[in-house]
Amino acid sequence: MIAFVGSVFSPYYAWSGRQDPENHCAINVALYGAGSDRWAMTERGRGALRRTERTFTVGRSALHWSQNGLTIDLNERSVPHLSAIRGTVTLTPDCRPGIDFTLDSAGRHRWWPIAPMAQVSVDLDAPQSTWRGHGYFDSNWGSEPLETGFRRWDWSRFRGRDSALVLYDAELRGGQDLSMALRFGADGGLERLTPPERADLPAGLWRVQRGTRVDAGNSVSVSRRLEDSPFYTREILNTRLYGERGPAVHESLDLDRFASPIVKLMLPFRMPRAAFG
Repeated sequence: MIAFVGSVFSPYYAWSGRQDPENHCAINVALYGAGSDRWAMTERGRGALRRTERTFTVGRSALHWSQNGLTIDLNERSVPHLSAIRGTVTLTPDCRPGIDFTLDSAGRHRWWPIAPMAQVSVDLDAPQSTWRGHGYFDSNWGSEPLETGFRRWDWSRFRGRDSALVLYDAELRGGQDLSMALRFGADGGLERLTPPERADLPAGLWRVQRGTRVDAGNSVSVSRRLEDSPFYTREILNTRLYGERGPAVHESLDLDRFASPIVKLMLPFRMPRAAFG
């Protein structure tokens, strides 16, 4: 799930000149399961937006932050089949490090891992699904378009026995490189690690360049492909990091591809804009 104000991947926001972020909001929901994959990312205007210090409402979906964590009430329609995504997701942080990171030298792009370790409860009545597991909650914001600051990036999160590992590799405009390996403990402690060896991942259908990190002398593989688009991929990896083997959520983003006018013309098929509310 992603809640957007000034939807960074919205072609409508780009075509408008990106002058009114509150007129380009969306709740993105992606569900992956046996025979039940669903995707929703309907953009809505400021007439459908309501915001307070602790709540964020877009259309019929809403997020509420309390001392106990985050509650998300979903009421969306998937694209392109228009099937319902309706129910409640609750996220209870295991830790809150309380630190954010600047991703570029000019300070125009920031990332805040609000709860890198969390417990998640999902109770959906459309599609019918109930499960409990572990999760992750972060925030990104910036003062310029992503494609202005970055060429591409790879990001992944690995849940260890008693910590969460986050890897961030980015190529910025101007030839700069960003490489972070962070371990978050259940007590909120942060450890900055030396990134393991770089490893290439096989290209997907759209040939987006993908890479990750893995312990020296070990292998990494894609155990499930979740998204494969002209500029973005998301997958589950089977990897080994700092002596632990297990699954990691991984994404690759190609901003040169995203900046293409042809790609922007393709996006409304996955990201429609509601005419009313």
